[in-house]
Amino acid sequence: MAMELKRFDFEDCIREGLLRNIPPSREKADGSIRAANKWLEEAEKGLKNGIFNSSVLSSYLAMFHSARAILFFDGFREKSHYCIARYLEEKYVKNNLLESKWVELLDHHRELRHDSQYDISFFTSKNEAESALKTAKEFVERMSILLKKRNTNY
Repeated sequence: MAMELKRFDFEDCIREGLLRNIPPSREKADGSIRAANKWLEEAEKGLKNGIFNSSVLSSYLAMFHSARAILFFDGFREKSHYCIARYLEEKYVKNNLLESKWVELLDHHRELRHDSQYDISFFTSKNEAESALKTAKEFVERMSILLKKRNTNY
C-alpha cells in the first residue's frame, strides 16, 4: 500500500528548510537562465534524435532552472523541486504577478520528469516530447519576462 504524502505549502517548505533565505543574487539568476537555455538546446537535440525520455527530462530541467532564477533573484534557495512551485504560488500568483497556469505546468512537468526518470515501464512518445519542449520554451520565456519586470535593469 502506497503511503499518502502530505501536500506541503509554502510555510511547510520554509519550516522544513526546503526553502532557505540566501543573499539575493542577480549573478546566480543570470546563470540559472543560461542553464535553462542550455537545457532547451538539449531537449531539442533529444527530440531531433528520437531520444524522447531525455528530451522530456531536459525540457523539465529548463523549466526548473528558469523558475530557480526567480528564487535566486529574490534571495531564496530550494532544497526541493516541489517547493519551487510553492514559492512561485506564494510570492507571485497570490500577488497577481504570475498566472497560476505556470505553476500548474511546472508541477505537471515535474511529475512527468519523475515518472520518466523512475518508472521502469514509462516511455515518452514523440508527441509528449514535442509538447514538453513547447511548454518549456514558453515557460522559460515567461520566467525571463518575470525577472525583467522584477528589475527593469535586468
